[in-house]
Amino acid sequence: MIIKLLKNYIKNFTQFSVEVKVLAVTTFVNRLGAMVVPFLSKYMLEELHFSYSQIGWVMVFFGTGSFIGTWISGKLSDKIGFYKVMVFSLFTSGLLFILLQFLTTFYSFCFGVLLLTTISDMYRPAMLVSLDTYADKKERTKAISLIRSSVNLGFMFGPLIGGIIITLSNYSFLFYIDGLTCIFSILLFSFFVKERKLLYKLNAFKYLKEENSLLEDKPFLMHLVVTLITGILFFQMFTTLSLYYKEVFNFTSIESGLFLALNGVIILLFELSIVSFVESRNINKLLMVSYGILAMSISYLFLLIDHSVPALIVMMIFMTIGIMLTFPFANSFVKKRSLKKQEGKFMAAFTMSYSVAHILSTKSGMAIIEQYGYKVNWIFLSCLGFAGFILAYRLIFIVKKEKEQIKAKIIQSLFSESKVD
Repeated sequence: MIIKLLKNYIKNFTQFSVEVKVLAVTTFVNRLGAMVVPFLSKYMLEELHFSYSQIGWVMVFFGTGSFIGTWISGKLSDKIGFYKVMVFSLFTSGLLFILLQFLTTFYSFCFGVLLLTTISDMYRPAMLVSLDTYADKKERTKAISLIRSSVNLGFMFGPLIGGIIITLSNYSFLFYIDGLTCIFSILLFSFFVKERKLLYKLNAFKYLKEENSLLEDKPFLMHLVVTLITGILFFQMFTTLSLYYKEVFNFTSIESGLFLALNGVIILLFELSIVSFVESRNINKLLMVSYGILAMSISYLFLLIDHSVPALIVMMIFMTIGIMLTFPFANSFVKKRSLKKQEGKFMAAFTMSYSVAHILSTKSGMAIIEQYGYKVNWIFLSCLGFAGFILAYRLIFIVKKEKEQIKAKIIQSLFSESKVD
């Protein structure tokens, strides 16, 4: 069965343009090197001897930098183009990753993380915008899923290799690998892919106002809240959950990496097939997002089972199912709603919601654990997830009603034009 799934993945991969394939390989190489991120909380606790509160604040700066970087990326992608933003982001962040290891005090590390994430997170919105140029319209959701599969393939091997390196060597080597892979990946991209501009983008929502449309688009803003909740549930995998593995189960870095690798394996094998199935059957994508948040919410309930490794495995399976159902289709929804000449802003706002989620997720998670323990945090996340499910499910009917109103306006405008003639 696994061989069949891998063949299906390769078949899907070969359908895309050369540029999308190179982008997928570039993203894989970049994510493969991102070994520090899953172990960052552990690094600060063991090597820098930061307190839980200090770790929480560093992660606030991590999210703040991500927020600023995505906002800048949205502005620059619309003005100077996604290509230049991508090249600058990965090359510069590669240098900053190498320098970060030399910052050992709390305040210097906060500043270093803020600067690093500001630069590195300029990449993602620009990369998502690039898919409009390099992928056909019908293939864009699949292209997003392919890129995500590349990300998770990198995360599948990255944490495992990172855990081995920490065990056999030290954290310092990880920073060098992170930095050099960032630089190598963007050199690979710039060598094989040349800058191309999208000549024209059809605005499917032309009956929405063009000026200040992002803030006036209520379904889009509602979707950002859903995305925020999804991000809060997701980011705890790399912060509080990694500490939970260490402190409650006394897992080594390699064992912790294996759980994240499980997430990557499942996504690699199943996500593209799921996306293809949903696309071929024309299933409502917002419905998939709502089911995904529900699965993520349920996953945290399994952590309430004391000292059970099988419960951790089932938790990761449910979490991964949720990730596969939410992330690719959430991206697709935003791209369809973005207006011509403003896609950078829409994608930046969408990505910024994950940045805010990172800030809230880490700080609230650390605070709850410090005051009340891990179980209260898992219950809080589960309840938040159920609220997100209700909100996402409600959004389905709001968008359906909006489409009916747009259709009515189109019919009315046609009859008005007929009368004028």
